[in-house]
Amino acid sequence: MTRWSTALTEAGISNPSLRQDYEAQRRLVRRFKVQEFLAVRLLLPPRLQPSVIAAVAFMHETDRRIDVGEMATRRNTLHSWGQQVREAMEHGTSEQPTLRALADTTQRHPQLSTYVQNFLDGARLEADWTGFEAESDFQAYVDTYSYPAFMLTASLVAPTAPAKRAEAFERGCRTLIEAMQRTDFLADLSEDAAQGRIGIPRTELAHFGLEVDDLLHPSSTSAPALEQLVQAQARTIGAGLSACRNLPDLVTVEHQPFLRAFIRVQELQLEDVQRKGGKLLHEEAGALKPAALKVLLRHYLTARKQQHRRRRQRRRQ
Repeated sequence: MTRWSTALTEAGISNPSLRQDYEAQRRLVRRFKVQEFLAVRLLLPPRLQPSVIAAVAFMHETDRRIDVGEMATRRNTLHSWGQQVREAMEHGTSEQPTLRALADTTQRHPQLSTYVQNFLDGARLEADWTGFEAESDFQAYVDTYSYPAFMLTASLVAPTAPAKRAEAFERGCRTLIEAMQRTDFLADLSEDAAQGRIGIPRTELAHFGLEVDDLLHPSSTSAPALEQLVQAQARTIGAGLSACRNLPDLVTVEHQPFLRAFIRVQELQLEDVQRKGGKLLHEEAGALKPAALKVLLRHYLTARKQQHRRRRQRRRQ
């Protein structure tokens, strides 16, 4: 693993104060997003790591600020945060290290600015979210909030040419984040139910003879229906993840190990969701840490071997 100071230097970040801001984001992401942090540090080129870390930190900070309190409080918090973000991006200064790092990152990667704005606009939906009536509401949530959030980091590894490849990458990312969002809503079912909101559309619940109240106040009679619901959702998720397996082929070789590992970790999380099944109302699910770390290490070693092979080939030429 490349030293963080080296990654900052390779990214062209030389200002001591700015390096401290990026260091603060590194610590934040390492503390709250361990698997994502390791994936970035092990599998992405050093020069790109600070920018991805800054984007992940910004997304986490935004989610954290709008995830607590009454709806009116969340709305007010988002409005204030949005103003701070826009001022930081416009003037390059802020009292928040997260926003100073973000502003610097958007200057280095101008395409990120659009996704930051789209993400903030979509965060209004998240601040107001209490559940979905129909599948169309879920799809709107993914389009408006989940997809822009995902593209904060995905846009940093996206192909820029040819246009058809870039468009195919964006379509693949949309498919991937839909599958991930479905998985997250299942994995967090117990936590969301405790907060009185469910990420599965009511029409889908009704298809299995369930109502939201059956999940908020589960009983032994609702358990079989919940098991069927989880497995049906899992099949939909599995199809989405399978459709994304060629996504890494669309990006440059140096970005492929990161995407391949990322998708495999999503598959591991889905496998745990399927194992838990109807128990998800009492147990949270997710990719088991030892298995996820094994995936990251395997792709890291494979990437190292490929790098050494390319270097030997260049020497022979």
